[in-house]
Amino acid sequence: MKDNYIPLKVNREFGGIISAYFDFFKQNIKSFTNVFLSYNGVFLIGLLITSYLLVSGFIGMIAHESGQSPFSDNLAAEEEYYVYLGIGGFLFFVIFLGVAFLNYSLSTSYMIKYEETKDSNVDKKEVWQYAKSQFGNILLFVLLLIPIYLVYFIVAIILAIIPLLGFFAQYIVQFFLTAWIGVSFFDMLQNKKSVTDALGEGWKLVTGSFWKSIGVNFILGLLLGLLLMIVLIIPGIIIGVYTFHVVENDVDYTNSIVSTIVYTLGLSIFLIIAVYGQCLSQFINGILYYALHEKTYNENTRARIEQIGQND
Repeated sequence: MKDNYIPLKVNREFGGIISAYFDFFKQNIKSFTNVFLSYNGVFLIGLLITSYLLVSGFIGMIAHESGQSPFSDNLAAEEEYYVYLGIGGFLFFVIFLGVAFLNYSLSTSYMIKYEETKDSNVDKKEVWQYAKSQFGNILLFVLLLIPIYLVYFIVAIILAIIPLLGFFAQYIVQFFLTAWIGVSFFDMLQNKKSVTDALGEGWKLVTGSFWKSIGVNFILGLLLGLLLMIVLIIPGIIIGVYTFHVVENDVDYTNSIVSTIVYTLGLSIFLIIAVYGQCLSQFINGILYYALHEKTYNENTRARIEQIGQND
């Protein structure tokens, strides 16, 4: 065990979970980023292609609607822009599912191996092997997210009709859902359970500490979102300055390779950071899972007491 190891199987209260998350984040950010980049190469290339198609479609549509395109009266050209948007949107949906499938697995497996080895230098091959061994359950879990989120969207629409109270209720449901899915997924991989058993266990743990689960996801989700926004400031400024240059100098952005490259890279960076943020958000529910599980079952506490008894 390393001296700077952060024990995860601890019954922590709200503030303790927040503190443990940032301690874990600071210690493991470099090691996990290496894992993320090693196994997301195909998806990162896919996001780059998707960004090019979406940017080409949007630029073409804007130019067509404003009459700046040389093919403004050409219906075939307009249909081509829709094709770009359609293919780009479809690829994004497929990649999104693939990313959810992979990165929920990697971030959860990373924390499990960290807890097992009690060392921040987690072997990325071990993380991959652990995740790969449960790909069947992971795929089923991700597919079940589709009807779960469809139900959530219906509930959100209904709550949106209710003034003020519905607004707060909608966010409570949203953060509860985030906690339930994250904790359930973690339980499934940690204990190698079936999907339904894990969802049942996750429901039990989260409802047993309802406000703590919602509060942790709200506070850490907000702070993580602010952190990612700070990271996006530099590319955001570059794109903003370039857009100002395009508008002020009447640049023909529809036929400009530079415009396509700038906006494609900008959108790619945004999507990649969003994907990376998805991984970091699962760490939130990893810390939460260990805290709730220990609060409910006291497994680690009993094991330490037994170990003390044996030493005596």
